[in-house]
Amino acid sequence: MKSIVVAGSVGQDGFLVDCPDVSVVVPVYNEVESLPYLIEAIASSLQQSQYSYEIICVDDGSRDGSADWLKQQALLRPDLRAVLLRRNYGQTAAMAAGFNYALGQAIVTLDGDLQNDPADILLLLAKLKEGYDLVSGWRHKRQDAALTRLLPSKIANWLIGRVTGVQLHDYGCSLKAYNAELVKDMHLYGELHRFLPALAFIEGARITELPVRHHARRFGKSKYGLWRTFRVLMDLLTIWFMKTFLTRPMHVFGLFGLASMLLGTAIGLYLTFLKLGLGQSIGNRPLLILAVVLFIAGVQLFSFGLLAELLMRTYHESQGRPIYRVREVVGKNIK
Repeated sequence: MKSIVVAGSVGQDGFLVDCPDVSVVVPVYNEVESLPYLIEAIASSLQQSQYSYEIICVDDGSRDGSADWLKQQALLRPDLRAVLLRRNYGQTAAMAAGFNYALGQAIVTLDGDLQNDPADILLLLAKLKEGYDLVSGWRHKRQDAALTRLLPSKIANWLIGRVTGVQLHDYGCSLKAYNAELVKDMHLYGELHRFLPALAFIEGARITELPVRHHARRFGKSKYGLWRTFRVLMDLLTIWFMKTFLTRPMHVFGLFGLASMLLGTAIGLYLTFLKLGLGQSIGNRPLLILAVVLFIAGVQLFSFGLLAELLMRTYHESQGRPIYRVREVVGKNIK
């Protein structure tokens, strides 16, 4: 087997190790039957290239023996590292763990169910070298059930593209290649792994899409279902807010708060005119309650905006995190 490292990093055990060109991150949950074929296919694909590599399998609390198999193989194979999570946290957490342990200059992710084709890894890496920060796979001939998987996926991809402004055919494809510097700036929560292109877009990344192969599932059953739709929608709202108002939350809370207060004040002035100018009774009018509710809601929204501004500043300043990203600096004697 070709060498998987080059000099330069300190490993988890404290010894000097080398950084590979590519880290392949595979979230795993109950895929013990697929793993032997998958690891060999990944290794076979990358050994035919000029890249040094490592394979990082993150076991997300599997109960079918996947963790034990990975532990055994990690002791035998120099190109494999097993990261075993304490329980099932979900694919987003497993992917975040893989990113944190990856040492490669480029990071490739794919599912552990053999539906993604490891032979496509080299295609994504070649595209990444053209200057892109993220290359997303597109399962243009997807081998899944039409009603329960394909139709919801098409609707979700269209909706995510419209909301985020990042037009991709296939947000749900796990086969993606990343510049390692890009993923270090992204923090994943909830179900945000499917929104990684949108998060990368927020960071100013160059993104493209590439058709890849997709195979029918050979072992086990899918872990995805329509029940995930609600969580995806909630995370989509989070992404929309982050993309639009991350550094200026007062613009949304303050706008709605001000509009609510003005409307409540206008209704209150109208009712005051009816009471004092025309002598009409206003105590039993629903408009009176509406005016009070609108004004109080406006004050609360305005206050939320101020608090969100403070939290945003704390978020950026406590981490020394700038509100901009520099792609490159060109010139002599530049600090």
